[in-house]
Amino acid sequence: MMNNREKIPLILLHGALGTLEQFDFLVPDLKEHFEVHRLNFEGHGEAGPTDSPFRISYFTENVLGYMDEHNIDQAYLFGYSMGGYVALVLAKDHPERVKSVGTLSTVLQWDEEIAERECRYLRPKKMKEKVAHFVNQLKERHLSGWERVVNSTRDMLQYLGAHPEIKSDEWEYIDCPLRFYVGDRDTTASLSDTVDIYQKTNKSELMVLPQTGHPISEVDKELLVSSMKTFFRESDKPDPNGQAQKKNGSRN
Repeated sequence: MMNNREKIPLILLHGALGTLEQFDFLVPDLKEHFEVHRLNFEGHGEAGPTDSPFRISYFTENVLGYMDEHNIDQAYLFGYSMGGYVALVLAKDHPERVKSVGTLSTVLQWDEEIAERECRYLRPKKMKEKVAHFVNQLKERHLSGWERVVNSTRDMLQYLGAHPEIKSDEWEYIDCPLRFYVGDRDTTASLSDTVDIYQKTNKSELMVLPQTGHPISEVDKELLVSSMKTFFRESDKPDPNGQAQKKNGSRN
């Protein structure tokens, strides 16, 4: 087993309305292979309230600040849902800090119509009526107040719909190895939309998770950890032809 100095940093980025605890069930197994790091985006969890609105660009600054604070020059990034989009924006705008990116259940394409679809249930009053059990979870999760987090998230997604951080013609400029994970039953980050972006990127792989919807709790832990280990390790190996090995679906 490698000691911690030999392990490459892997930073886990949580989803919208989530916190770093979303990865509790993965961390023990991942620590066997990586130097695992995770953080709460500003305004989430124990991070407490922020005067700033929620923005993807601010969340990328959170990650860069965390990396600087922990003396991490470059890392693997793995993001669930919104966290995956943050990781991809970092890969686009700060390629020198990102070795490779894995995303899980991430909505990759944004416009006003998609934002409206994703925001339709992000209303505290409606949530208390329809998903009271989830509201109770949010109350325990967020020190800044769950309603504030929900409203700030809705505002962020509406802004993202009007101002996507990765425009349609920018995907090809992400030059690090990518692996898109999507569940075959995910109705939020759909398989067809994920395939569309997969086809626009260069050093990308696609892995479809069987019998898996959008919630991270539905993921097969053993399958995901094994696959992440393989992907991140293989992504470090140079291509003998000096070219991106593009468009290989993954079985591992």
